[in-house]
Amino acid sequence: MTDLTLLTFAKDPATVLPALALLSHRVRVLPLDAASLVRMPEQTIAFIDACDNLVAAKTLCSLMKASGLSTPIILVVREGGFTVINQDWGLADIVVSNASPAEVEARLRLVSERQNQPEAVAQITSPEPDNSSGQIRSGDLIVDPSGYTARLRGQPIDLAYKEFELLKYLVQHPGRVFTRAQLLQEVWGYDYYGGTRTVDVHIRRLRAKLGGEYEHLIGTVRNVGYRFDPLKSDDPAVATSTAQPETSEPTSKSEHKQPAQAPETTDKPGAASASQTSRRQRHK
Repeated sequence: MTDLTLLTFAKDPATVLPALALLSHRVRVLPLDAASLVRMPEQTIAFIDACDNLVAAKTLCSLMKASGLSTPIILVVREGGFTVINQDWGLADIVVSNASPAEVEARLRLVSERQNQPEAVAQITSPEPDNSSGQIRSGDLIVDPSGYTARLRGQPIDLAYKEFELLKYLVQHPGRVFTRAQLLQEVWGYDYYGGTRTVDVHIRRLRAKLGGEYEHLIGTVRNVGYRFDPLKSDDPAVATSTAQPETSEPTSKSEHKQPAQAPETTDKPGAASASQTSRRQRHK
């Protein structure tokens, strides 16, 4: 039995893909919006209803792709919707709304096999991570989950408990975009009743404590959420930390230059008397 999630705005979800009701799979129905991504389990296949609202369906597909979710997407469309679909949607498969139960079952089987194949290859080829120290390193930033400490350039960062948990979670998933609702669920938990504004406040505090050179480590994806951007070798912060101070060489040539000699303006006594004698002769 496969876990399925149908995301739709339809008043009667059974009419979106009637074949699902005839298959022996567990199907949950959620609204076609970003908030449903938090409620959706990791091990599921998402059916997104694009029969009546292609724009909303594409927006949600793009959001799932930007968030780095590995949930495979099967788009449910009418025949007229095929003209606008391309690889940018990030789909695993497409099915028409009036497809037969046999066709839907076959597509589910193929999607499930493709989803499990990369995991098996990764288990064989990927090396084991070195967790001997338990620390998470990203350039000059070191996060120690066991000691609840974080260091930047060897200097400790004074973080509150939730600030540390938020930084740790982001560093553990570099490059992955999280919505505010996802961060609220993962860091604060299901029993937290505050709003997503709490996430913005803690992100702002984290950036302030990282300082001007490193505040860009926590990036903002407009209209989506936040992500951790690891330092690159060409980042200004890395260049500043690795640059060596320049040493000025002594300008030995200029020091040994002799000052220019001033022209002598003192008249010689002999020359003065000769000029006076010549003037007397002319007057005579």
